Amino acid sequence: MSKLVVVAKVVAKKEFLSTVKSSLLNLIVPTRQEDGCIDYTLHQDNDDPLIFVFYETWENLASLENHLQSDHYKAHARTVKGMIEDKEVFKMTRIEV
Repeated sequence: MSKLVVVAKVVAKKEFLSTVKSSLLNLIVPTRQEDGCIDYTLHQDNDDPLIFVFYETWENLASLENHLQSDHYKAHARTVKGMIEDKEVFKMTRIEV
């Protein structure tokens, strides 16, 4: 079975850039320790520092759903509530040729 790939784009409101970035960074270590997490990397746009992109690989959808229920993810969501301008999440399957 194919792994689940997630690309999540988060755009911070300008006045909350530092808080949003810090909160996103705080997700990395505990998330990488979760069962089913294969890859979890954060990127920041070079031209627009308000844009962050997570590239994630999970064993399956259940692993991702468990992540979204984790204490550290819920704490992040509470921390950045009202500080996010936009968010898009793409759940994808890698196409092998």
